[in-house]
Amino acid sequence: MPPEERREHFSDVVLRRSSRRGFLEWAGMAIVGLAGVGTAARAVLPDEADAYTNFCGHTYTTGNCPHPTGLPRVDRHDLPLRAADGHPVDDLGRPINAEGYPVDHAGAVLREPDGEPLAPAPRSKVCRAAGEAHDLKLQIHGSWYRCSGGRVRRLMDCCGYTKVRINGDAALTGYCYGGRNVFCVQYYETMVPC
Repeated sequence: MPPEERREHFSDVVLRRSSRRGFLEWAGMAIVGLAGVGTAARAVLPDEADAYTNFCGHTYTTGNCPHPTGLPRVDRHDLPLRAADGHPVDDLGRPINAEGYPVDHAGAVLREPDGEPLAPAPRSKVCRAAGEAHDLKLQIHGSWYRCSGGRVRRLMDCCGYTKVRINGDAALTGYCYGGRNVFCVQYYETMVPC
């Protein structure tokens, strides 16, 4: 037989040496691997990272701390703010005034049908509230900083003695110390230009 006819195709070798199931698994991994090269390259681009993680600079898989309005933006005291404009909100997600009363879009106090102001709701520290909701004692430890929208954004790890993160997978050390691990993350928008 001429040498050209004795050569087997790679796929024939693989099929002969493994089961059909093994070949399909191998082929599937190869296709995913090839497709994943472009996906992995795009995952580090800022716009893609923002879309994946909700806030600039946070590109890992730790979930956001629970927050009344969704995105975990806080003030310097770890109290919830509305992400879009930094307006203080209560634990129900309602914008509030300096006295804690819920207000409308124009800043007027919301009222009951009898004209009395709506009662204020509590305003809890986001990291601590996440801990209470999950029976953990959590606290802010380390932070890292990113430029986002022309200002420095402080991204904070909410840490505790836990083996799992809020999203259920294994906890990471992150910027926590003293044997603690990251449970969830939140951020503070500074006024420092970048």
